[in-house]
Amino acid sequence: MKEVRVVQLCGYKNSGKTTLLAAVIRQLKARGVRLAVIKHDAHQFKMDHPGTDTDQFREAGADAVAITSPGRTAVLMEAETPLETLIGAFRDVDLVLVEGFKQAAYPKLVLLRDEADAGLLQLQGVMGIVVPKEMIKPQKMTEEPGRGQTVGSDLPAPVISRDDVDAIVALILSSEAQ
Repeated sequence: MKEVRVVQLCGYKNSGKTTLLAAVIRQLKARGVRLAVIKHDAHQFKMDHPGTDTDQFREAGADAVAITSPGRTAVLMEAETPLETLIGAFRDVDLVLVEGFKQAAYPKLVLLRDEADAGLLQLQGVMGIVVPKEMIKPQKMTEEPGRGQTVGSDLPAPVISRDDVDAIVALILSSEAQ
């Protein structure tokens, strides 16, 4: 069985993770990549709707509820599921993109809102640093579009503008992400 590639997108709230991830998904799908997305939510989320059969089952005390129809399946469990278990459920895809789970050891793109978020660069597996274009210093640009350096040196990975989705997708598909 082939090993599924996993790439994380990590950043603090309002760093643009979800918007960027949606743009990346669109580009990857246009290239024929089969992918799954896992999102971590630090708060209690609600996916079901009051009054539905599955909501009634959950409210009655079911520990897990599954619903399936032609073309769609959902499973809701009253427990947090480890990231590795979730990834294991997606063996028929080429790539699993993970939003969050900062402490996991997979290759990751770190999204910085500003220099105050630089502590995220200490995370394990940083393969790219995604920043607002205003943080990229043009005088230090490399030959690759969208890449450069922010204030400070000895960065652990290339710096890419949040607006340069092409460069971000290229990095995800590169050997660095395998």
